[in-house]
Amino acid sequence: MKPVITDRNYFHLPYFEKKPCIYIKSWWQDQRRRLYNSNIMDKIADKLEEGLNDVQEIIKTEKAYPERRLRGVLEELSTSCSRFVTLANKDQNLSGRTKLDKERLKSCMREMESMAQQAKTIRSQVKRNTVRDKLKLVFNFLHRLRFLADEPQHSIPDVFIWMISNNKRIAYARVPSKDILYSIVDEEMGKDCGKVKAVFLRLPGKKGFGPAGWTVQAKLEMYLWLGLNKQRKDFLSGLPSGFEENKATKGTGLQAVPPISLVYNMKQVFQLRAHMYQARSLFAADNSGLSDPFARVFFSTHSQVTEVLSETLCPTWDQLLVFDNVELYGEAGELRDDPPIIVIELYDQDTVGKAEFIGRTFAKPLTKMVDEHYGPPRFPPQLEYYQIYRGNCTAGDLLAAFELLQIPYDDEEIRRALIAVHDFAVPQIKIGPAGRAALPPIDGPTDSDRGPILPVPLGIRPVLSRYRIEVLFWGLRDLKRINLAQVDRPRVDIECAGKGVQSALIQNYKKNPNFSTLVKWFEVDLPENELLHPPLNIRVVDCRAFGRYILVGSHAVTSLRKFIYITPDKTANNWAHTARLANGYMALTNGTSHSRPHTHPVSYPSGDIVVNMDPEPNIKKMDTVVKIDAATDAVVKVDLNEDEKEKEKEKKKKKKKKGEEVDEEEPDESMLDWWSKYFASIETMMENLRAQEAALAEAEEREDLEIAAESAGTKPKEKSKDKKSSKEKKKNHDGTEKRPLKPKVDELMVYNKELECEFGNFEDWLHTFNLYRGKAGDDDDHNVVDDDRIVGRFKGSLCMYKLPLSEEITREAGFDPNMGMFQSIPHNDPINVLIRIYIIRATDLHPADINGKADPYIVIRLGKSEIRDKENYISKQLNPVFGKSFDIEATFPMESMLNVAVYDWDLVGTDDLIGETKIDLENRYYSKHRATCGIASNYSVHGYNVWRDPQKPAQILAKLCKEAKLDGPHYGPGGRVKVANRIFVGPTEIEDESGLKKQTEEHLALTVLRHWEEIPRVGCKLIPEHVETRPLLNPDKPGIEQGRIEMWVDMFPMDVPAPGPAIDISPRKPKRYELRVIIWNTDEVILEDDDYFTGEKSSDIFVRGWLKGQQEDKQDTDVHYHSLTGEGNFNWRFVYPFDYLMAEEKIVISKKESMFSWDETEYKIPARLTLQVWDADHFSADDFLGAIELDLNKFPRGAKTAKQCSLDMVLKEHELPSISIFKQKRVKGWWPFVARDENDEFELTGKVEAELHLLTAEEAEKSPVGLGRNEPEPLEKPNRPDTTFLWFLSPLKAIRYLICNRYKWLIIKIVLALLLLIMVGLFLYSMPGYLVKKLLGA
Repeated sequence: MKPVITDRNYFHLPYFEKKPCIYIKSWWQDQRRRLYNSNIMDKIADKLEEGLNDVQEIIKTEKAYPERRLRGVLEELSTSCSRFVTLANKDQNLSGRTKLDKERLKSCMREMESMAQQAKTIRSQVKRNTVRDKLKLVFNFLHRLRFLADEPQHSIPDVFIWMISNNKRIAYARVPSKDILYSIVDEEMGKDCGKVKAVFLRLPGKKGFGPAGWTVQAKLEMYLWLGLNKQRKDFLSGLPSGFEENKATKGTGLQAVPPISLVYNMKQVFQLRAHMYQARSLFAADNSGLSDPFARVFFSTHSQVTEVLSETLCPTWDQLLVFDNVELYGEAGELRDDPPIIVIELYDQDTVGKAEFIGRTFAKPLTKMVDEHYGPPRFPPQLEYYQIYRGNCTAGDLLAAFELLQIPYDDEEIRRALIAVHDFAVPQIKIGPAGRAALPPIDGPTDSDRGPILPVPLGIRPVLSRYRIEVLFWGLRDLKRINLAQVDRPRVDIECAGKGVQSALIQNYKKNPNFSTLVKWFEVDLPENELLHPPLNIRVVDCRAFGRYILVGSHAVTSLRKFIYITPDKTANNWAHTARLANGYMALTNGTSHSRPHTHPVSYPSGDIVVNMDPEPNIKKMDTVVKIDAATDAVVKVDLNEDEKEKEKEKKKKKKKKGEEVDEEEPDESMLDWWSKYFASIETMMENLRAQEAALAEAEEREDLEIAAESAGTKPKEKSKDKKSSKEKKKNHDGTEKRPLKPKVDELMVYNKELECEFGNFEDWLHTFNLYRGKAGDDDDHNVVDDDRIVGRFKGSLCMYKLPLSEEITREAGFDPNMGMFQSIPHNDPINVLIRIYIIRATDLHPADINGKADPYIVIRLGKSEIRDKENYISKQLNPVFGKSFDIEATFPMESMLNVAVYDWDLVGTDDLIGETKIDLENRYYSKHRATCGIASNYSVHGYNVWRDPQKPAQILAKLCKEAKLDGPHYGPGGRVKVANRIFVGPTEIEDESGLKKQTEEHLALTVLRHWEEIPRVGCKLIPEHVETRPLLNPDKPGIEQGRIEMWVDMFPMDVPAPGPAIDISPRKPKRYELRVIIWNTDEVILEDDDYFTGEKSSDIFVRGWLKGQQEDKQDTDVHYHSLTGEGNFNWRFVYPFDYLMAEEKIVISKKESMFSWDETEYKIPARLTLQVWDADHFSADDFLGAIELDLNKFPRGAKTAKQCSLDMVLKEHELPSISIFKQKRVKGWWPFVARDENDEFELTGKVEAELHLLTAEEAEKSPVGLGRNEPEPLEKPNRPDTTFLWFLSPLKAIRYLICNRYKWLIIKIVLALLLLIMVGLFLYSMPGYLVKKLLGA
C-alpha cells in the first residue's frame, strides 16, 4: 500500500472506509488464571492511582476536604482487595498449576487481605492535618500493587506488530497478551481487550533505547482481541458499530470465521479545534538551560504544528489549530462518549539538525454532535493542564483545550456562547465587531507555510487583567564561570507573558555584585484566575566584548501567588488585617506578620481591652503582653498580684519552720553561668515539645469524634466537648499549682532546627532565586543532579498588583514613587560587619575513624578568610562540646555566605570533612526580624545574663520606630511606654554590680521589643536570644545528615560602637572531689559455704566498692572469716577521688582507650557508687552474693537500724525520700544488698552499714585519711568473734575452738558416760570375788 503525505514530516496509510482484519489461531497451555489475577490487581492499582491524583489535585488547588476524598479512595481500595480474594479463590483446583503458582497465589492473597485491613485502619486515621502523611503511605500501597501485578512466569506470548517496508522491518510495537485477554468477568478482562487503541511503534534493537527511542515512528489505531476459540462469538463486540463484515469466499462450514475486512458505511465528519495556550516548566533541552519549544498535534491522520518560541521554558503560544474535515468511522453516540485520543508532542527547535524531543502528552477532545447545543455546562471547553512525559519522568505541563465539532455546526451559536462566557467573566469589556467573526480575527502574525496564526478565542482563553509587576533588583551571588571565562558584567532580564524589564548592568561583578538601580517595573496582561498565571522567567546574561550576550543561568518562578500584593483593609476594626502579601509578607513596610501561634490577635469589638500574659513558665514582672484595640488609647497595668507574692513568701516560711528542706532555693548568682541558662532552656524546650504533642493528640481526638459522627450521619455533640474542656481547664488549673517551682534562671530560646525554618528563610522582603543552566538530567541518567546545574543565585523580590492602585497608598507620607511598593528598604552599598560565631556543641556526628569514633574540630570560612581550630580537636567523640566563639570581619555583599564545617583530625594523611552547614548572613542581616543579635528575655548589666548588643533596648526601639515612621516611644510615669497606639507596662529599676538600684527605661523598651509583632502594620517577631540546631551535610553524601551542630551568629556593623567581649561559653571544667566510704558492718548476709567437719553454713564475707566508670580502681575490705550469722565487722575505709561536673551531674573521666591511643578520651558518666558483698574462697573463684548501686545525686536515705533496712529501699526507690551526697555532704545508714533469684526477681542477700562523706579536693588535702585502717586518722580494729580465723594458719587454736566452743557439753557427757561404764565394769569385775569371799566368810 502506498503511503499518502500528511505534511512535510509525516505520511499516513489510507485505511479509510475499508479496515483490514487479521487473525491468528494458536494452541497454548491454559494459564489464563495467572493473567486474570494480574489484570485484577492492575485495575485496582489504576483506580487507586486515579484517586490519589485527585487528592493531590485537591491539595494543590487548595480545595476543601481532601481528607474526605482520601477516605473514599481507601474505602474503594479495601473493597477491591476483598473482591480480589473472592475472585482468585474461585477456581483453585486447576490442573497445570506449578508450585510457584500456588505459592504466589497464597502470597498475593495474604498481601491483599493485609492491604484491605491496613486501608481500613488508615482510613480511620485520615485527618485534616495528617492528609499529606497518609497520602505518602497510600502511595506505598500503589507500589506494592504494581509489584504484585507483575507476573514472573511466562504464559501466553505477547503480540508483536511490525511495520515493514521493502521487506525491511522498520518499527514495532509489543502488546502484552494480558492486556488484550478476554474474560466474561469484567475485572479479569485485559484493559485494552475489545477496544480501539492507539499503538505507537518504536525503533527495533539498540536504536530504540534511550532518548532516540522516545520519538514515535508511527501511530496505529487498532482493535485487538485475544480469547479462547469457544468465546470467538464475542470478538467484534467492542468495535464501533456501523460496519459490514467482508467474509472469506471459501465456506469452511464454520459460521464465526473472522472477516477479511470490515467496511464502514457510517462516517462522521468533524472539525477539531486545538486551543494551545501555553506550556510551563518544560525540560531544558539546550546547553543554555532553555529550549526553543514548539508543539506538534496529531489527530487521526492529520497533524499540525504551533509556532516556535525561542529561548524559553514557559512558552505562551496562544494559538488555535484547526483540523478541518476529520473523518471518523462509527456511530455518532459512541464517538461522542469515546473519541480517539489526540497526541501532543513538544520539540526543541535546533538551528542545525533535527528538532529534539522534549516530551509527549495525550488528551481527549470534548465532542459536540450536530444535535447538541453549544453552551454551558460542557461548552466552551475550559483550559486544562496536561502533564508532559519524557520517557518515564515528567517534563512540564501543557495548558490547552480541545474540542471536536461535528460538521455541520452553527458558527453563530458558537460565537454567541464564547462571547457570553467572556462577557460573564469581564462585563466591562465590550467586544467590537472585529471579534464577531466565526473564528477570531486575523491581525496577528502568519506562519509562512500555513497562512495566518489564529489566537485562542475569547471565552476559552483566560480573562486578562492589567497587572503591574515591580521587581526589586538587589544583587547576584556565587556566579560560576561560563565557557571558562568569569562573569564580569552581568544583567538580569525578567520576562512574564511576553513583557519584561532589564536590570541595570553590574559594571564589575568582582568589586560589587549588587545592582545600582533597585526597583523597576513593567505592566502585563495576566489571567484573573491565579492558577493560570504564566511563570515569570528570570534570566541572567553576561555582557561580553563586541556586544555579545551570553546566558549565565535562568530561573522560572512557577507560582506568582505569594508575590501578589493585597491592599490593606481600612474598614476592619482590627489592626491584624493590615497590608500584606498573600502569604504573610508585608510589602509596604516589608515586615512580616509571622508570629508565634499563640500571639495571633483576635478581633474584638472596639473598646475592649485584651490582656494576654506570656505563657512561659517563668513569668516575670515585665513579661506582660498588653493587647489593646486600635481604636482606643486605653491601658491596663498588668502585674503579679501583691497578695500572691505575700502568700508565696508565707508558704516558704512555713515550710522552713516545719523543718522541711526547701530544695529549690534561689540559685546563687555567682554559681550561675551561660551553661545554666542553656540547660534550663533545653528543659523548657522539651516541656514545650511534650505540650505540643499533647495538644495534637487532643485535636486528633476531637476530629475522631467528628469522623465518627460524619459516618453515623449526625452532628458531634457539643455538650460533651464543653464538659471535657471545663474538666481540662480544671486539670490545667491544678496542674499549674502543683508543678514544682523551677529555680529562677533567665532562659534563651533553643530551636531544634535552623533559624531559617522558623522565620521563613528570612525572605520577608529579600528572596533568593537559584539560577540553573545546562540540560536537565533525565531520570535515567542519575549523574546529572539538579544541584550541579545551579550556577549562581539572584537576590531580589517581586511584587505584583492589579492596576489601578488605590490612591491612599501612593499618597501616604514619605511615599517614594521610585521605590514603588518597596518602601523603606536599606541601601545595598557594601558594608563592613563584624561576625561573631558561637559554636556550642555537635551531636550524633558520623564516625570518621575505623574505631567508630571521630576527632572533630571546627573550620569556619567566610569569603577569603578561614579559621581552622585544628589544635583544639576533641579526641574520640561523636558528641563533642566545643564551647567556642570566633570573630571574623566581613564585607557584605562580597562575603556573605558563612560556612561552618566540622572536620575529623587525623594523625597521618589529610583531615576528612564530616559535615558542613552554610548560612546566608546577608538575608539575616537585612531581615526585618532583626537577626543581627538576639533580644534577651531580660536586661541586666552584669552577671551571666549580661546584655550583649552594643545598642541598648531603648536605642533599638527608637531606631525601629523611626524606620517604621511610628509615633513613639513615649515613656510615661508609672513604668509605661506608648508606641503607636499601644501602651506597655514594665519595671523601671535595675540593680548594678554593687547592688544599688537605678532608674532605667531599658526594661520598658525591652517589653515592647519582645512584643513587637503586636504593633499594627509594621510589627513582626524579633529574633530572641537563641541557639539554633543546624544539620551538617557532606557534598559526597547528598541528602544524608552527618550530625547536627548547635550554634548562633551575632553580627555587628562596624560603623557603630564596637560590641563588648564575646560571652564566655567555654565548657565547664569539672571540679575535683573525694568520696570517702566507711564500711562499718554487714548483717544478714546469706551463708554460702558448708563446714568440712560439721556441715554448718557460714560465709567468709568481704565488701567491694567502686565508682561507675572507674572499675579498675575498685577497693576491697579485709575478709571477715567464718561468719555464721551473716554478720560482718569491718571498720574499713574506701577513698575515691573523682572529677565532677555539677551542672550536668556527671563524672568526667579521661583515659586512653588502648596502649596505642595517641591521646586521652574524655567520658561523661553518671555519678554512681557500687557496693558489692562477696564470699571469699581460697581454691576457687569468690562467690558474688549481692550488690547495691547508689546514684550519688539521688539515692534513698539509709535506714537507722539493720531491722528497718528492707528490700523496698530498692524496689520502691522512687516513692521514698531521696538525698544527694552533693547537698548532704555526709550520710550514714543501712542499705540492702540485692541479687536476682532463679525467677529473675530481686531478693535480699544482706545489709550493709556504711558512711559516705564527700569533700572537695581542697578540703581533702587539709584533712587527709588513710585507706583501710591506715594512718592518718586510722579506724579502730573491729571486734570480731574468735571464729574468724583459718584452721591451717593456727591449728591448735582451731582445735581449741572446736573442742571448747562446739563440743564442750558433748565431751563432758562422753566422759561421764565413760566413768559410769568403768564403774559398772569394775563392779562386774570385782563382784564375783567379793561374793565368794562373803559366802565363804573369809
